[in-house]
Amino acid sequence: MDEVTEQMEVRRQKLLKLRESGHAPYPNDFKPSHLTSEIVADYSALPDEQLSALRSEFSVAGRIMGIRSFGKASFFHLQDRKGRLQVYVRRDRVEEVSYRLFEQLDAGDIVGVWGRLFRTKTKELTIEAQGLRLLSKCLRPLPEKWHGLADVEARYRQRYVDLMVNREVKELFQKRSQIVRLIRKFFEERDFLEVETPMMQPIPGGAAARPFMTHHNALNMDLYLRVAPELFLKRLLVGGLERVFELNRNFRNEGVSVRHNPEFTMLEFYQAYATYDDLMELTQELFATVAKEIAGSLKIQYGDHAIDLKPPWRRLSLAEAVAKYGGAKREEVAGVEGLRALAQAKGLRLEPAQIYGPLLVEVFEKLVEPQLIQPTFITGYPLEVSPLARKSDKNPALVDRFELYIGGRELANAFSELNDPIDQRDRFERQAAARKAGDELAHALDEDYVRALEYGMPPAAGEGIGIDRMVMLFTASSSIRDVILFPLLRPER
Repeated sequence: MDEVTEQMEVRRQKLLKLRESGHAPYPNDFKPSHLTSEIVADYSALPDEQLSALRSEFSVAGRIMGIRSFGKASFFHLQDRKGRLQVYVRRDRVEEVSYRLFEQLDAGDIVGVWGRLFRTKTKELTIEAQGLRLLSKCLRPLPEKWHGLADVEARYRQRYVDLMVNREVKELFQKRSQIVRLIRKFFEERDFLEVETPMMQPIPGGAAARPFMTHHNALNMDLYLRVAPELFLKRLLVGGLERVFELNRNFRNEGVSVRHNPEFTMLEFYQAYATYDDLMELTQELFATVAKEIAGSLKIQYGDHAIDLKPPWRRLSLAEAVAKYGGAKREEVAGVEGLRALAQAKGLRLEPAQIYGPLLVEVFEKLVEPQLIQPTFITGYPLEVSPLARKSDKNPALVDRFELYIGGRELANAFSELNDPIDQRDRFERQAAARKAGDELAHALDEDYVRALEYGMPPAAGEGIGIDRMVMLFTASSSIRDVILFPLLRPER
């Protein structure tokens, strides 16, 4: 029997003794009068004489985070959802039944405590317990060392323990919630309507991605978990909802990395009578708004990099970026042979037999993307890799599209929307042919979406922003798993 199992057995025996002595180890009738943070905020600054003169009794509830015993007296920190407060338990000043109970308690137990406030010799605000109750017995010992790389997978897998013992992790997810609230407020103030669209779809659309499949028994039909909500949101533009946004869960049956989780959160929004240029301005404004609230500044630290979010942000075309960061001339990356020569010189391995558009994107992702630390809009995307975007009036081989890069990773993708149903059908049919030829990521033909466009969709622009990556940026997190409460992991051995 290993050490942890032995400790668990000791705790189980304590639980048995508590039951036999008449204690209910999992009651549900204790109502704390205060949060620890409220007590600290309201009373920590009081002089000792005013504190000792208080006649009020305070009750709090939370988890015991370590017990320090000194014979007939003990201290422990009680942790609730808002913070921690020290508790003092002295044998001759607490109810006898409470003290006998306290002797059976362990770190990790959840308790209710009531008593009066005082300040210790070390000047720490403390509740002197007059009584306490066990509210939930913890049968597993809390880890002594839960920080560092050695425990990183255990922390993700047992996030409940991670939140319990690492205060900074709880603060990170509180910050994530704050970011989402700020995003909602930002769009609502600009007359966008928040909507919800299907997560199970008969045709996976809106992104070049491999979907997850499921089956609906009652209808006897296969369905796909959505890879993007785009085509449904644009149907709403057709219906007259001219400004919509959705904070949505997407599912892509692809690899797992520090940047990718198969299940992730996206913000997508669509605005009628707007162009992708308008969305660049809106995106800058959104990030600046979040930065001011979360960081108190437009300058944030991400790893070794100081990132300045002050608008205007740099703009580069895809080909310009490849030439600039590849040390080549613009005309040298204007064709397939030039791109392959550059890739070979840089030691890049490329997919064989690609046409120019996909090849340009692949070289960019491998060569340029990691170097785009400061906010950069990349424009000038080829038509072949943008089946839902509007063609550029200046160059029909390109589309009106941008992707946003900060900290060496893509955070947003946006374009002026294609609203010509004949052009859209033609592009879908080309994608369908590519899919039939073996391209699993090619877009499926969605007849109903084309039918919606035939009713007339106003000129518009739309954008998707990765919420997880945005939270990574504003919390200086190096892995997407750090900002997802329960990331997907391999099964435990």
